[in-house]
Amino acid sequence: MFGILIVFIALGYAISFAMGPDYFFIIMIVAIIFSISYILVGFYKSDKIALKSVNAKPAPHVKYPTYNNVVEGLCLASGLPKPKLYVMEDPQINAFASGRDPEHAVICVTTGTLNKLDKHELEGVIGHELSHIANYDIRFMTLTAVLVGMIAIISQIFLRSLFWRSIGGGGRSKDNQGQTIFMIIGIAMAILAPIVVQLVQLSISRKREFTADASAVKFIRSPTGLINALKKIDNEHPDLRQQEESKKKINKAVAPLFISNPFKTKMQGLTSTHPSLKKRIATLERM
Repeated sequence: MFGILIVFIALGYAISFAMGPDYFFIIMIVAIIFSISYILVGFYKSDKIALKSVNAKPAPHVKYPTYNNVVEGLCLASGLPKPKLYVMEDPQINAFASGRDPEHAVICVTTGTLNKLDKHELEGVIGHELSHIANYDIRFMTLTAVLVGMIAIISQIFLRSLFWRSIGGGGRSKDNQGQTIFMIIGIAMAILAPIVVQLVQLSISRKREFTADASAVKFIRSPTGLINALKKIDNEHPDLRQQEESKKKINKAVAPLFISNPFKTKMQGLTSTHPSLKKRIATLERM
């Protein structure tokens, strides 16, 4: 969190120089206050933000007994406190975990997960999500998401302010060479920072999926359930209407939290939120 705060302040510092000394203190004060507020809200309210973004509903034991029983059993096996359980309306098989630590964690599964998976396969999916909780991936991914979102917001504000200054003729005619250099640096950072940080976030997300798969096998003592669940996910082929509905229901910012890419993209390069399902299955089959 301290590292993220330093990045935000450094970006605000570069932008303030680019905008000129008249704006330096105003930009730095706003950058510090906004950065601290944004980080704290993202840290303490990450689970509520993620659940709200997908319109998830609580999953009481009376209505979802199998779901609750599977989670309770795996929590006993792993030594983790039981997270709060939620369900979101979506015919595709998927799930995610969120929260700042195991004591404040939530797990959300789609209705497709509960309808299409048997108990053993559901254990594999839940074990994967509990692994994210145990490994504190939910905290780490939340902070990287905050970093991406904040830098994108700052960059857009900066670039738009430059646009309006150029239209209004607000720039001074006798800018010195140092300010020009900072202007160029500020523009470069505003354009490149969101792209670079997002690529880092996606890379971290892909690597942590393999770790969560391995930890799930330790909890369950068998890779079979998770392998079969991933195969069913891989064999799902939603039509265009279902894909469009998923895009409307799920914000791209929370896509890396899911067990598989909710948008079913074929891309497996730098811009992919998840590693290939076939690679994950092959890795689990060797365990």
